[in-house]
Amino acid sequence: MSIDYTVFKGSPNGRIYKSTASRQVKADDVVVKITHSGLCYSDVHFKHRDMVLGHEGVGVVSSVGPACSNLKVGDRVGWGFVRDTCAHCDMCYEGEDMYCADGDFYGQKSLDTGSLASHAVIRESFLFKIPDAVELLHAGPLMCGGATVFEALARYGVKPTDRVGIIGVGGLGHLAIQFAAKMGCEVVVFSSTDDKREEAMAMGATEFHAVKGLTALNLKRNINCLLVTGSGQTNWNLYMPSMAPKGKIFPLTVELGNFVDLPALPINLKGLTLQGSTVAPRQVFPKMLAHVAQHGIKPVVETFPMTEDGIAQAMERIEQGKMRYRAVLVATD
Repeated sequence: MSIDYTVFKGSPNGRIYKSTASRQVKADDVVVKITHSGLCYSDVHFKHRDMVLGHEGVGVVSSVGPACSNLKVGDRVGWGFVRDTCAHCDMCYEGEDMYCADGDFYGQKSLDTGSLASHAVIRESFLFKIPDAVELLHAGPLMCGGATVFEALARYGVKPTDRVGIIGVGGLGHLAIQFAAKMGCEVVVFSSTDDKREEAMAMGATEFHAVKGLTALNLKRNINCLLVTGSGQTNWNLYMPSMAPKGKIFPLTVELGNFVDLPALPINLKGLTLQGSTVAPRQVFPKMLAHVAQHGIKPVVETFPMTEDGIAQAMERIEQGKMRYRAVLVATD
């Protein structure tokens, strides 16, 4: 069986264009009618390639293959950056999907599959049920942005008694504030100016610091965990003195350049960990979605129609740094 569907692709000149694609549906595949798609800076990186764009997809199951046993027609589901893995390498055996050397990751394989489309064909085991309490409008950004920050907070020893520092109140940062606050952590937010203070505090921040022009921070207590969610370079000399011993730093950014001026001595003297982290493995998604449903966590979104013009407008706002805070493309049919 095969399915034809509408897609939105990138191109060498960066123009978004509408096209069609065809995909064979295998025994354990699920056909999803896409209703919404989140958009993040990773999609901007790929807009100059001839591929179907989007990797924060949600929608409704329209058909299932004969080998499927967990999902049924009408279920609300989502998927993210990882669409398949080899299932037999060390990382797969350990449940670390995102580190599979032969995985099907967005932009690397299956270039005919993306969330900016009318439908997607995804293996059943890489789809996640969306709880009834979570609107599909809000679910898309959770499939990558939400999973990225939840992965850092939930899997690397962050405790409810910790003080969590978050640099940047943007697409990742505003979700990190909500996740950490609902985990019981004190949340210390760092932003360039005071513009986002009120929003950050309403989301659960316990402390807010506008850092533009500062040469030193005046914190109530040092922080145990620092999430770097901005896209620019970080003034490490400003933050290192405020790290608690044995603290962790997570560089959660899509900045393609190098980390500069990262001082080695404070890392060694305080026993700090610079912890790399990427999108979550499958085992984390249901936990994240349950956490979101229980606590009413919602990404702040701007909506755009899932059309050539709508996608182009959303990408332009992201590139200009004007998005507040996550873009969601809404299917028009």
